[in-house]
Amino acid sequence: MYYAIRETLESCETLPASPYVAVMNVAEWQAKKDTFDLGIDLEMSLSKIYGTKAEVNYDSLTGTFSIPDRDNLEGDDHTFAFALDEKGIVFIDNYGYADLVIKRIQRTKRWRSPSMERFLYDFLEQIVSRDLMLLEKYERNLDNLEDKISENEDPSYLHTVNKIRGNVRDLRIHYAQMIDFTQELEENENGFFVDENIRYFHMFKNRVERLYNIAGYLRDYTEQLGDVYHLQLEAKQNRIMTVLTVVSTIFMPLTLITGWFGMNFRYMPELESPWAYPIVIAICIVIIVVSLIYCKKKKILLDMQKTARRRFFVCDWRFVIRALPPTREVKIMLCLRCSVASNKGVRKLTWSYQSGSFLPCFFQSRNSAVAVKITSPEEFSAVSRES
Repeated sequence: MYYAIRETLESCETLPASPYVAVMNVAEWQAKKDTFDLGIDLEMSLSKIYGTKAEVNYDSLTGTFSIPDRDNLEGDDHTFAFALDEKGIVFIDNYGYADLVIKRIQRTKRWRSPSMERFLYDFLEQIVSRDLMLLEKYERNLDNLEDKISENEDPSYLHTVNKIRGNVRDLRIHYAQMIDFTQELEENENGFFVDENIRYFHMFKNRVERLYNIAGYLRDYTEQLGDVYHLQLEAKQNRIMTVLTVVSTIFMPLTLITGWFGMNFRYMPELESPWAYPIVIAICIVIIVVSLIYCKKKKILLDMQKTARRRFFVCDWRFVIRALPPTREVKIMLCLRCSVASNKGVRKLTWSYQSGSFLPCFFQSRNSAVAVKITSPEEFSAVSRES
């Protein structure tokens, strides 16, 4: 299938004048590759494509795409290859994904200044068009899992978190490959692209870098949820050990008394006394009462009751810096995510940084359990390390 790049993509039966787009399978490419005069002998097996990359040749640019399936990230990637020069681009695809994207562009895009660079921008943009919504969906799922993990220690929640972590990791690797791919286009080593249109590649690279950063944040978030889950398990184990310790402490003297009077020596006057049994019962009651009073005075019982309500903080300190022109103010935002067992929340603080000045801010958590006051970037670094 051939397309001419005009105001829209126009379908053609034969190879049109440049700029053009061609889509064919491997067999068609082997039969028609001399028609395109790319000056290369591109031998390939689409089953051996493992990543997205571009390679600069003497008079052409070749490479491969490996696109994760957004509907099933754990499944196989969409793989195809390409070759381009100043006249047009040829996609070699046995599975129809490239043609599907091109037809979507044909239906939805209309250009004032049609060019190869604009087509490549729209083609790459179609690949990541749903990714921001997908990442937002993962974030909402993680927020819900955070609530559920805080309420109980169901292992299935941790399995779901690990699954999301794996999907986000695959997307992050894909974004890194796309950034490298776009940089190859941006360098324009062979001079195939018009200089004023290189901005399209720069725009796309910036978009993918933002997605890469969001995926990195979600990866850190999944690690935090794993920490919260393990903290919950540790808290549960600590409660069990506290109960066992208190019970053992109370019954240890009673065990001693039982063993003492169970020795069955012949001359033990207490065994013949009618008051021996009530006295031993009274001593045991006194020991239990004294032990409970001691535990309460030392706040052992109180701590045991509060352990179930204890709040665990897993804090993620990070700067989110929005780059603006030097003449404008640069906003620095600190996001503190508190993964809390019984009182969760997200705190966002914003400082203004301009001409070397750093305006102080103060943060206090909802339950007043954590308070952070930061007056300078140096103090922020110190607080981050201490936390």
